Amino acid sequence: MPNEQQQLFRNAMSQLAGAVNVVTSAGEGGTCGLTATAVCSVSDSPATVLVCINRESAVNAVIRSNGRLCVNVCSAEQQEMSCHFAGMTELSMEERFKLDSWDEGVLKQPLLRGSLASLEGRITDIAEVGSHSVFYAEIDNIVVREGQDALMYFNRSFKTLSA
Repeated sequence: MPNEQQQLFRNAMSQLAGAVNVVTSAGEGGTCGLTATAVCSVSDSPATVLVCINRESAVNAVIRSNGRLCVNVCSAEQQEMSCHFAGMTELSMEERFKLDSWDEGVLKQPLLRGSLASLEGRITDIAEVGSHSVFYAEIDNIVVREGQDALMYFNRSFKTLSA
């Protein structure tokens, strides 16, 4: 059970609107994914993003093993998919990737078809902070699809941001 400070922090962070992303990984460790808002640009030279993932998540170990990931920035039409990868539905990980929504990127990572952007990269560093691992990924492949509305998460619910 979270203490009072933890709950206050969680309430404050719920007021921080964030883009919804499905972060995927494929390789020797398996194929996995999760929904995340803790994704951030780090640098454009070299192009690098960071992704924060709870260390207790099974996805954490798979991404670590694969050494690669893809950040798929969700469009407003991908709320159902983001719910699947947030574990809010009954679909298993295997069933999620059997849906007709996936392409393979140049690094062999799952790219979510119709997302606003897909950023495929190699893990270059990992920092352990509190309960989470911060994965730094240098991006090798970028696909951008403009003109769609964005899927956001704010105040513990999904919202749409018009293009």
